[in-house]
Amino acid sequence: MEAYLDQLFKFAEIAVRPFIAFLYSDSMIYWPYLLSAAVLAIGIPLITSLRSPEGAMETLRQQFSLNIWWSTSTKADYRYYIVNSFVFAFIFAPLILASADVGSWINARLIAFLGARNNSIFDATTIRVLYTVTFFIAYDLGRFLAHWLQHQIPVLWQFHKVHHSAEALTPITSYRVHPLDLLIMGTGGNLLGGIVVGIFYYISAGQVSIYTFLGTHLLIAVYNMIGNLRHSHVWLDYGVLGYIFISPAQHQIHHSTEARHIGKNCGFALAIWDALFGTLYVPKSKETFTMGLGDGTDGEWHSVGRMYLWPLEMVRRLFSGKTENV
Repeated sequence: MEAYLDQLFKFAEIAVRPFIAFLYSDSMIYWPYLLSAAVLAIGIPLITSLRSPEGAMETLRQQFSLNIWWSTSTKADYRYYIVNSFVFAFIFAPLILASADVGSWINARLIAFLGARNNSIFDATTIRVLYTVTFFIAYDLGRFLAHWLQHQIPVLWQFHKVHHSAEALTPITSYRVHPLDLLIMGTGGNLLGGIVVGIFYYISAGQVSIYTFLGTHLLIAVYNMIGNLRHSHVWLDYGVLGYIFISPAQHQIHHSTEARHIGKNCGFALAIWDALFGTLYVPKSKETFTMGLGDGTDGEWHSVGRMYLWPLEMVRRLFSGKTENV
């Protein structure tokens, strides 16, 4: 009976979570992240348009317009977010390779080859700083590689099309991702992050810990404070720092249908991976462009059923040699 009630409570939590995700620190739409995004969305036009209050108000009207927040594309995002939250949590989330499991395996292998350690190589502060920074870099690289492959491998691109079919961007667009796409992305980050976990767990003799903020990894939390603007129409460009960090504007360019933008800026926090892979695009000034797939099918994707099933049909066509409209 106790086991049954435990499963019932877990089911209830999963069922309710999509509607209260803003209360969970591991959610991209955790309320402090949404609040910081809203402050920036309002503050940026006001600061950059001090000489033209009318221009600032027009920018704000555009950013918070129903043409964005209640468009056909965005309404599809809302529906998909709710349905996919259940599907992913029950079916796909348990399949993601966890960084803790990878770390445990790496640590065990190191002990088997090098022997167990009784004390840390570095002092507690040094190891904590190194671990926090190194995990973030490895996790970011893992997500970049997964994302880059989603654009390079035709089979993976069919599933990634779901995300790029959005014609308007809001924070909920972050969740407009096919479950198989999420599985690949989650595994990529956790695999490389887990390797770091295992190495640092070994060299610290099990005493390692990460600096945290808002209940999560410090640097990931800082990234999330701005991260929701990646899927928005708020132009926040880092200037020359765009060669080091991916700005929200650079990710919006990633969603552009313009030929010069296709496949650019696959990174999440760090721009160095795009620079190494030749996919970095740093805008010199504000650019305007249409978002979506750019193949004329964008408006046909805005249905939950199509977002789930069309990628499977396209993969079937790929393997059968029928490559039209793929």
